[in-house]
Parts: sequence; structure tokens; C-alpha cells
Amino acid sequence: MRRLIVGISGADGVCMGARLLRILRGIEGIETHLVMTEAAERNFVLEGGETPDEVRALADVSHGIGNLAASIASGSFVTEGMIIAPCSMKSLAALVSGYTDNLLQRAADVCLKEGRRVVIIPREMPLGRIHLRNLLAASELGCVVVPPVLTFYNAPRSVMDHVDHILAKALMPFGIIPGNFRPWEGR
Repeated sequence: MRRLIVGISGADGVCMGARLLRILRGIEGIETHLVMTEAAERNFVLEGGETPDEVRALADVSHGIGNLAASIASGSFVTEGMIIAPCSMKSLAALVSGYTDNLLQRAADVCLKEGRRVVIIPREMPLGRIHLRNLLAASELGCVVVPPVLTFYNAPRSVMDHVDHILAKALMPFGIIPGNFRPWEGR
């Protein structure tokens, strides 16, 4: 069983984290560990759709944001790594500075120190200089930065098609390719 941590921070677009959990539920051999910030929980309410409890139910294991004694807080608990979808600029700043005040930050820090993949889907627009510096620092630390940029070569028909494509790109560093992914195949 491969374990993957899904972090959902308080940026706009928390539906991406919920959709990621749904995609991973359909892939055999993946055990998901969810950690969601309080701001993410508020955003689920503000953005409509699912409740935080409904999102927690999509994960195999859901950890409380304040539980720094959770399994995912230790490097001895082996995971493939972590995807933060979406990643707020606050969580990004904590990640690049090594600040670990909550479980999302600690789990990402553990993945980095253990040499495991960390993929972030940053949500902010426009990006300021501090954001850009932090994204560069995250990349230099080994994070894969997957901004939620629209693509059109895959012939999307809905916003959710765009979201699915972005999430597939976020899963690729883990060698996970969802069945509905439409890669560029050339001409």
C-alpha cells in the first residue's frame, strides 16, 4: 500500500483538494492521509459544495490540524510524499522557512527532510515578488510547483476538466496517472 498525504490549505479552490481525494479513491493501492487547515474548512463553507466532514470522509485517514503527534508528523511513518491542493501563500511561506506550527506544515517539512516528494498547487493571483521568491525557494528545496494554469490542448469541456488535468499533472511526480488524463500526443 502506497501512502500519500493530501494537504488542503485555506486558499481559494479547496474543491481541488476534495477532487484529488476522489481521484485517489478510484486508484487501487493508494492510502490517503488528509490534513486540512481551519481556513480550508471555512473555505469549503464559503465556496459551497461540500462540507469539511464530507471531505474528511473521502480520505482513508483524516488527521486534525493541531495533532502534531499524528503518524504523518514523523519521518519514520513512510509515505510517498505530499500534495498541497490548494497551497495558500501562508502555507508556502511556512514551508520555505521551516515553520511548523500545525500538522500540514509539519507533514510537508517531514517530507522535505526525508527526501520525499512535495507537490504544491499555489493559489494566488497576481503573484507578488514575495510569492515569487517563495515559489522559487520551494522549487530549490525540491518541491514540484504545479500552478493551476488552464490548458486547452486536452479539449476541456468544463471547469472540472481543467481541475482534473491540473490534478493529474500534480500526481505525475508520484508515477500516478489517472485514467481520464489526456496528455499531449504531438501532431
